[in-house]
Amino acid sequence: MSGHNKWSKIKNKKAVTDAAKSKIFSKMAKLISTASRQVKGDATSPLLRATIDKAREYNMPADNIERAVKKGAGSDAEALESITYETYGPGGSALIIETLTDNRNKAAQEVKFILSKHGFSLATPGSATWAFTKEQDEYKPNTTITLSKEDEKILGALIEELEDNDEVQEVYTNAE
Repeated sequence: MSGHNKWSKIKNKKAVTDAAKSKIFSKMAKLISTASRQVKGDATSPLLRATIDKAREYNMPADNIERAVKKGAGSDAEALESITYETYGPGGSALIIETLTDNRNKAAQEVKFILSKHGFSLATPGSATWAFTKEQDEYKPNTTITLSKEDEKILGALIEELEDNDEVQEVYTNAE
């Protein structure tokens, strides 16, 4: 009966939650360091304040936040770049994929690979953004598309796999 105790169950559950937290924290650290770079480390800047507040909503530790701010303000900080990709998913639903990366080619290849695995490909810039309106830092759909149950499952799996990628920050869709 080895491995059948309470601690092993707790340990396994903790590993899953810790992995999810780690993924969120790494995405938030990228956002904070990018914002810090843009404002040159000015902690009173509204952009950096908003980003830090968003990280605190996810209960990101203060020392991780400080480290990310210093990393972005430092002269040796890597140049992170925001790239937006567009595609059409199942049932004709439009998708906008926002990434934050230090390697443009790597991000593009990873997004292309995930899309091709599900039978889709990247669309040309501007081909899906017409279906959205950008409000503040989010894309809101102008109209929504109703999908069948099968297409909903495919879209859910696609979005989940895209969001699991460290480079992808947000995925927006006009599907209901």
